[in-house]
Amino acid sequence: MAQYEMPHEVRRATLKSRQVYLVASGDLRESANRACWAAQTQMEEALGKAAASCGFEIVRAHPFKPDAGHGFIASQKEGMRVFAALDPDARLIVAEAVWQYSHHVLAGLTTHRGPILTVANWSGQWPGLVGMLNLNGSLTKAGVAYSTLWAEDFADPTFVEKLRRWLKDGEVRHPLKHVTRLKDVKIPSKERKLGEALAAQLQREKAILGVFDEGCMGMFNAIIPDHLLHPTGVYKERLSQSALYAATMQVPESEGREVYAWLRRSGMRFVLGRDEATELTEAQVLLQCRMYVAAVRIAHEFGCNAIGIQYQQGLKDCLPASDLVEGMLNNADRPPVRSAGDGKVLYDTRPLPHFNEVDECAGLDGLMTYWVHRAMGEPVENTLHDLRWGDADRSGTTEEYVWVFEISGAAPPAHFIDGWRGATGERQPPMYFRLGGSTLKGVSRPGEIVWSRIYIERDRLHMDLGRAKVVRLPDAETQRRWQATTPQWPIMHAVLHGVTRDQMMAKHKANHVQVVYATDAAAADRALYAKAAMADALGIRVHLCGTREGGKAW
Repeated sequence: MAQYEMPHEVRRATLKSRQVYLVASGDLRESANRACWAAQTQMEEALGKAAASCGFEIVRAHPFKPDAGHGFIASQKEGMRVFAALDPDARLIVAEAVWQYSHHVLAGLTTHRGPILTVANWSGQWPGLVGMLNLNGSLTKAGVAYSTLWAEDFADPTFVEKLRRWLKDGEVRHPLKHVTRLKDVKIPSKERKLGEALAAQLQREKAILGVFDEGCMGMFNAIIPDHLLHPTGVYKERLSQSALYAATMQVPESEGREVYAWLRRSGMRFVLGRDEATELTEAQVLLQCRMYVAAVRIAHEFGCNAIGIQYQQGLKDCLPASDLVEGMLNNADRPPVRSAGDGKVLYDTRPLPHFNEVDECAGLDGLMTYWVHRAMGEPVENTLHDLRWGDADRSGTTEEYVWVFEISGAAPPAHFIDGWRGATGERQPPMYFRLGGSTLKGVSRPGEIVWSRIYIERDRLHMDLGRAKVVRLPDAETQRRWQATTPQWPIMHAVLHGVTRDQMMAKHKANHVQVVYATDAAAADRALYAKAAMADALGIRVHLCGTREGGKAW
């Protein structure tokens, strides 16, 4: 009789009835994990006290690692080992005080049977809320049931009561009264016809998203499966960052200098130094300018209508950050790039939409936005931002809640006060970008915007759509917000119409939000209607969030 060696079974721990696991997903970059560990420790201590006040004890599911200098789960393989040893039916909290890579814990969470709670702090400097929103979007896409909470102060009675409810019942829900189903909205005939015509055109003519490597920073929620993307008429051209690197190095330095000279003539100012390790140098900027030329030429070669560069893993070890490149691409007024063959200017006088961190949901969204606004004669430049943080305006300029929308450089100068002349290039933080590179920094101009997010739920594309305005705050208040987040990055002071802070956190299924300007409030409403109609005709389930300006219902 044959004998077989049975696989080794990991011995699983068991918890007492009033104990709950805590896991902390971290970055893949150990420099970031070490720098952020103190903030995570502070959060876990406060969360532990809140749980204790509810009669529960938090049990950390994985230890502090002295050699690494932190206690985060720092890779997918580590996450799998951690979850293999846990009681799959126990209560489990994913506590996030910082940015995290969702795929570190996603595998374990997909098979965990007990109640799951994601919790984040409320801080601009330590963006746990951004990491948590990414994880929430990933869990939603994966079909994993979870509850979610956030707080500025974990001793706040409101937070403690919600935590108590989850500990008791295994679930906590948030009211979503700000959401209106599209079928309950009467879209004006003109905008509906336009949206439907654009959808039919896209499905007939089709479009290509150029994807320079998928899955940036473990963002499972940022990958659209082909079977959901193709019915919209959009297909992926799967490209490689290694090809982008190779093409960048083949662009002559003289062409990079032409791009650099164009930026300086247009008024952009670069904060240059000599120390490559900590300061922005001209050599870094010139490499970025060559990367810009290479990206445009590759996009043209493959017929891409939009492109996304992963840029964090892999490329960051070879080149300066691609954010300056991305911001240029998203702007209609940008340095010309000529074909290496016939010398023709490529994508002349228009953006080549770029989706930062190769977020394909933002890519599809940005492409649709471009089509709608081009057809309506509205500004076509659009970008994603991190839903980074929010706070009351301490300058007294407005009593409304002001969000900080902020991204690492992909924002187009058309969004800035004074355009290119309001743009500054500063070195990317060394903690994230060893080889540096310039950001494309600026303050977004006052105006009316449409915000949106495409996400995946129950194997279907969904879109949240809403209206907002960008306000201008005094320089001192802007600086306070920059210093509380990342001062090298472009910033947008956004006031959402009819959506509170907590409603946004409860409903939003991503760390990113897409934004585009319109000429005025009425035009923004019309553009939203047309985009909603286009999405609906493409088979995307649309949810209108909040109100129009002044509290007017949809």
